[in-house]
Amino acid sequence: MAKYPFIEVIQQRRSFILTALPARHLTEIAYAAVRHQDEEEGAVQRVLNQSRIAGVKSFAEQGGDFPASIVLNWVKGPLERQTENTVSIPRTARSAQIIDGQHRVAGLLEAIADKPDLANNKIPVAIYESLDTVQCANIFLSINTEQRPVPKSLVFDLYGVASEDLVDEAAVRARDVVLSLADTDQAYSGLIKLPNSRRQKGGIALSTAVSAIKPLVAEKGTLEQVGASSLELQKAIFQNFFNALADKYGERWSERDNAFLYAAGFVGAIDFLNLKLIPYCNLKQSFKIIDIAQSLHLEHGNLIKQEEVKGLGGKDAPKRVYERLVSAFNPNDVGSTKFAI
Repeated sequence: MAKYPFIEVIQQRRSFILTALPARHLTEIAYAAVRHQDEEEGAVQRVLNQSRIAGVKSFAEQGGDFPASIVLNWVKGPLERQTENTVSIPRTARSAQIIDGQHRVAGLLEAIADKPDLANNKIPVAIYESLDTVQCANIFLSINTEQRPVPKSLVFDLYGVASEDLVDEAAVRARDVVLSLADTDQAYSGLIKLPNSRRQKGGIALSTAVSAIKPLVAEKGTLEQVGASSLELQKAIFQNFFNALADKYGERWSERDNAFLYAAGFVGAIDFLNLKLIPYCNLKQSFKIIDIAQSLHLEHGNLIKQEEVKGLGGKDAPKRVYERLVSAFNPNDVGSTKFAI
């Protein structure tokens, strides 16, 4: 049993207490009651995702902050409040169901096993008492639907200013490549949509472009496997590819019916670059614009237009663009020249 200062928060339907528990105490008492697996009131959680747990573990070990409250449902009777505004919280296992934060708790538990000093880190906690399944479900849905996470474009944009130990290195590299495509003399100049930018018809959201490019520039990704591991070399490859496409379109590149000015066209183009063009250019030892352009038989009569993919959803639209590029792909015999950009 341990005592902690708390604040009682009374809202329209329910009240809860806000306190801060040492990570060790939190991980001892909290557990996830899984929907359709655990036969108990308050079971609203999903099955744990091991990759997310590993991410939280790494984040904790690197000194990451945990400012958002873990939300718990205390199920072992009423908590004992003291007159001096402290609450007694037993150290009994499976005393508090996790309504929100199960991956953070599981990640902290694994981090403590590797770095025991993390056990004393204080974690903010909101504790409800004796909620039933309906009440837990209402709170869970409120957190996970109404209180939505920020857009991915903003997350990727903030990677450019956040501390290095808190960012996704592959996403940072992909972001740098994407922003290079928007340089003044590049194919997507003015066409990469950054967070809070004005609305426009056409253009590629930063999150879409980063997500598409990230697997190619990640450690042990496609480009590293062919020896193109430096940022400048990777920028040049993407720039040359899209500039070669833009050259095929000429003045029509900026027209609204150009499929490559939309998400599906961009993603389909990256798939083609990844699966077809990079292996070809690697064999040819050249990523020059002229060599890329000569391998693509796209003329004014068979340009890929947005109307071809309009109405297709999910993976079908990028797939259509990819297939059109494959059908236009007619690579020359590979040579033995020195690797060139």
